[in-house]
Amino acid sequence: MSLSFDPKTLAALATLLNETGLSEIELEEGDRKVRLARTLTPVSVPVAAAPMAVAAPAAPVASAPVASIAADPAKHPGTVKSPMVGVAYLSAEPGAPPYVSVGQKVEAGATLLLIEAMKTFNQIKAPRAGTVKQIFVSSGTPVEFDEPLLIIE
Repeated sequence: MSLSFDPKTLAALATLLNETGLSEIELEEGDRKVRLARTLTPVSVPVAAAPMAVAAPAAPVASAPVASIAADPAKHPGTVKSPMVGVAYLSAEPGAPPYVSVGQKVEAGATLLLIEAMKTFNQIKAPRAGTVKQIFVSSGTPVEFDEPLLIIE
């Protein structure tokens, strides 16, 4: 493949960068080199507070831990955060059972949910084994980069 740095090639690389969720692409051929990079800026969305308030009453037995989690779920050590901007889906297709539910034990690497970004469905996997304690998003909910999705303890 010969590298040409015309506007069409650069636009195609930029599209690839966005579609894959990568932060940079670098190509090199001989003494020619091109690097495209984008900066992902975390954005705080006030909408995330609504699911937390609704989820807290569902578990009155653990009111003290839930209250501290609801105060700032991003600080909880078991929080799984969104690696990208997109739309969260809790199941593989409408009407299908969700990948996980509160109280369910999961293994490391198990699919927790999907995030659709740029018409691509990305599996969000469990970083470790544990029990799902709280889910902050619902199916079809837009999510931002670094937004808390759920907690695994």
